[in-house]
Amino acid sequence: MAQDYYEVLGIPRSADADTIKKAYRQLAFKYHPDKNPGNKEAEDKFKQAAEAYEVLSDQEKRARYDRFGHAGVNGGFGGQQFTDINDIFSSFSDIFGDFFGGGPARGGRTERNSKRRGADLRYLCDVTLEEAVLGCEKEIEFECDVSCSTCSGRGTAKGSEPETCGTCRGTGQVVRSQAIFAIATTCPNCRGEGVFIKNPCGTCRGKGRSPKKRNLRVTVPAGIDTGTRLRVAGEGEGGYLGGTNGDLFVEIRIRQHKVFEREGQNLITDIEISYLQALLGGELKVPVVGDEKTLTIPAGTQPGETLVLPGEGVPSLKGYGRGNILYNVSVNIPKKLDKEEERLLKEIAAARGDLAGAPTGKGFFRRR
Repeated sequence: MAQDYYEVLGIPRSADADTIKKAYRQLAFKYHPDKNPGNKEAEDKFKQAAEAYEVLSDQEKRARYDRFGHAGVNGGFGGQQFTDINDIFSSFSDIFGDFFGGGPARGGRTERNSKRRGADLRYLCDVTLEEAVLGCEKEIEFECDVSCSTCSGRGTAKGSEPETCGTCRGTGQVVRSQAIFAIATTCPNCRGEGVFIKNPCGTCRGKGRSPKKRNLRVTVPAGIDTGTRLRVAGEGEGGYLGGTNGDLFVEIRIRQHKVFEREGQNLITDIEISYLQALLGGELKVPVVGDEKTLTIPAGTQPGETLVLPGEGVPSLKGYGRGNILYNVSVNIPKKLDKEEERLLKEIAAARGDLAGAPTGKGFFRRR
């Protein structure tokens, strides 16, 4: 008595299409001939699972099976009982394409012998911080393969055409049968091309491709950051047999700067001021990208404070807004004073009651 298809796949009768497919994939993988060479029981289970999936994956056949059982899909009703493993590979190629290299080849010329797009290329471009902030143009040089101009990428001499490979008959694959299954491998004669060039082009020697040095000027926009990729359309590897060129992606890498560190659109650096500037305040010339600017130092600036010069940082790539420059302040306190400087400071300290040993404010020995 034929086994119930739902029991074969190990699923409930309410299973949806995805559950049915998943269950079949698991069984097909488990009982695949490559995993069970010479195992007759595994072969039978492999065929049973394929028969069950062939019915339950088709809505119309499944409906007839649910109503009439095996009689609804056999005897002229359109069911299929698999006797040949290759028929299973052929019917469910989408299932087997993900493991064991799929089923046997079924013919058809490879894409290598047709017009197709060239590959995209990646170029790593170093820029200075000044170039990244202000924008610039960079000249880059690289080498890539392009379609041979003499034979237009066909690889044949003028007046001749590629000939169909006699070994694989143009499929690019050779199929070898082993027991109950078949294995497809790349044709050793044409290397998967499906054609054989008898009269090769004298320029490219039958390759259809030739290396070429390229020089390009690339515009680097102001505000760019490390890791940003600039796409230059059509400047990648040449197309095959008249296909379009790939694209060139220029990846930016910003060199380390001796003054500034970058944090988003802001730039950060350290400055040192004298203790008198910290006390009295004033103005100080500070570095900005490519120039100098005047920074106002407020009176009473403390060591470790951060002063901000707005609008002098990195511009936005979107074209509006600009970051700031942040100056981390350190105060230079001299270890030794000259006599006049010491005298004046002592006068100030005496006037403020800040001489050494004099009580200031609420000391430790004052009552609250």
